Amino acid sequence: MRALFVIVLLAGNVTAADPQALADRIDAKLNQKLKAAKATPAPAASDAEFHRRAHLDLCGRIPSAKEVHDFLADPSSDKRAKLIDHLLDTPRHAGHFAAVWRAALAPETAAVPEARLFQVGFEGWLRGHFRKNTRYDVLVRELIAVPISPDADNPTPALRDPAAPNPLAFVAVKDAKPENLAAATTRVFLGRQTECAQCHDHPFDTWTQKQFWQTAAFFAGVQRSGDEMFGPLNEATDVRTLEPSELKSKAVSAQFLDGAKPLGKAGARTELAAWVTAKENPYFAEATANRVWGLLFGRGIVDPVDDFHAANTPSHPELLDELAKAFVDADFDLQYLVRAICRTEAYRRTSARTDATQDDPKLFARMATKGLTGEQLYDSLLRATGQQDGDGRRSSRGEFLSRFAAGGKLADPETSIPQALALMNGKFMAESTSAGKSPTLIAAAETPTLTTAERVEVLYVASLGRLPTEKERARIAKHVGDATGNELAEKLADVFWVLLNSAEFRLNH
Repeated sequence: MRALFVIVLLAGNVTAADPQALADRIDAKLNQKLKAAKATPAPAASDAEFHRRAHLDLCGRIPSAKEVHDFLADPSSDKRAKLIDHLLDTPRHAGHFAAVWRAALAPETAAVPEARLFQVGFEGWLRGHFRKNTRYDVLVRELIAVPISPDADNPTPALRDPAAPNPLAFVAVKDAKPENLAAATTRVFLGRQTECAQCHDHPFDTWTQKQFWQTAAFFAGVQRSGDEMFGPLNEATDVRTLEPSELKSKAVSAQFLDGAKPLGKAGARTELAAWVTAKENPYFAEATANRVWGLLFGRGIVDPVDDFHAANTPSHPELLDELAKAFVDADFDLQYLVRAICRTEAYRRTSARTDATQDDPKLFARMATKGLTGEQLYDSLLRATGQQDGDGRRSSRGEFLSRFAAGGKLADPETSIPQALALMNGKFMAESTSAGKSPTLIAAAETPTLTTAERVEVLYVASLGRLPTEKERARIAKHVGDATGNELAEKLADVFWVLLNSAEFRLNH
């Protein structure tokens, strides 16, 4: 009897942590909604389409030509699941997710020139945690309760060297102001935009102005000397009271959004961090699950992903509950959540419209097309053209990324319009597609054993991650003709330029 109990218990643990089991439950709930809406789901994406999508979503750049050929030649039926597992184990995944989470946690590091100096150190800290697959609740507690020197004359070391891996950017780039920190904490980690209640009660939700400032009071002890971004930060003795000018009433004391009062047995920020990340806190798990879903599907179950309120209800409430519960049961393992979502039929669907009933994006009947971030686009261009991202390219990278600051929704194709203009007219693109400068072009044009069809194939696989269709082969063969030498190189450069400027390249689909 005892042995049977152990077997059942172990089986239960395996089931709870099985990403495929969660994937199946996700699909069941999505398919139930599709059936009710009489919508026909899109078929599965081709191997090439799925392969490119997974690399962009999980590693932030397109696959190499070798990776494309190897994946397309793999006959195994489970190669898509194995691909997801492989990508999540790569250092590249940790680096990409560090950039993604840095943009969500500290968007100021891209938008505010002075704050950009914190970007390297903050991403380095995040990258280290993603490499170890640190539990997300642990990571968030470190962020909210990051140690700050109590001595203004002896600032926290991270301020002396912001490029060193550290989580202080979350506090520093928000001017160390309690109201800014409270707004960021509830928005990013709980999905609630309580800043709308900073000057008056929330117009669309139940949050009151007093509740906003009660949350801000957890950060009341954090102070900055002077107005400079790198001015010394210090933290006064456990201060938990604010007297904001926005409130006409008396001072407010720190209190959690659910009405509970802190016990005062630990530092104010430490207690707030513990409450935010508690398994009993319903906001934390659902907000994180929704953010991950939005990252992979281009829109959240609640969309925008950080704007939960009474008038913005989930498209699939039961699904969101399922994801949140599974995330809690897995001890806030982000990789488990990503692994499960990427194994679903929904994630594997093509983005091509195959039926009019697929037009409602809330149904997730087909995969959305997502604009690439600046980092994804730059790194994909380097990979396609065969160039390296060394020290000599840092100024080029910085200039490129400054033109692609995040804006709008991932699933909004209009976000790619500025990208298209920069690509077509930019210096980086001109140099990258110049005959004689791109290693990819050089290989395609100068390898003597290649036929014209094979030269074209090299460019398609390098840029779009797929083989050209017969129609494309014929059209480009006509353009190239019998050209040789420099003329051949120039015509192939024209083809490469067109491919890299195409919507198929600059979108994740």
